[in-house]
Amino acid sequence: MTKDTSRIEAFSDGIFSIAATLLVLDLKPPPATLPFWQGIWNQWPGYSSFLLSFFFIGIMWISHHRLFSHITHSDDALLAANLLLLLGVVWIPYPTALMAQAVVSGQFRDAAIFYNGSYLALALFFNLLFFVCMSRGLVDRESAGARTTVRRYVAGIVVYAICFAVTWWNVPLSLAINAVMALFFLLAPCASVKEHPADHHSN
Repeated sequence: MTKDTSRIEAFSDGIFSIAATLLVLDLKPPPATLPFWQGIWNQWPGYSSFLLSFFFIGIMWISHHRLFSHITHSDDALLAANLLLLLGVVWIPYPTALMAQAVVSGQFRDAAIFYNGSYLALALFFNLLFFVCMSRGLVDRESAGARTTVRRYVAGIVVYAICFAVTWWNVPLSLAINAVMALFFLLAPCASVKEHPADHHSN
């Protein structure tokens, strides 16, 4: 964490942690009129929503941390783009909760369209943030890690757009694609900005 970006990262970490912590408030006690374990079981959509939201917010935090490992300094455009991304982060628990509710209500396709559309928007926010960093010289463009991040983020937009389109045809497949993309961003290695100059190569 550099001095120039430390406050941005600290604020962002706070937003991520608060968004993840507040998820538990959506879990409500089961009705006292039901047997205890039956009431707990009937609440499984809420538990699923909690786990999914926590999992995806955690992955987004990891991606955000990796992105900032490439940023050397900040400006007002970075502040604005990062704030827009954080808006998307705090929004995600809502479509996830609607997905859990749709399991009971039967409006699964509509909820999935809203859900996958939200992740497409979040992918656009991530790309906007990185575009701002690249266009304003806030990262080392010759860094192998930065070039890898560009390819990964662009591929993310394409796949999330496909995922969104697939929702009208096959909801389970679209959700599976969404989950695979989450695992991709979680497990994909990220090169360090502290690369030796010899690691850079000319185009």
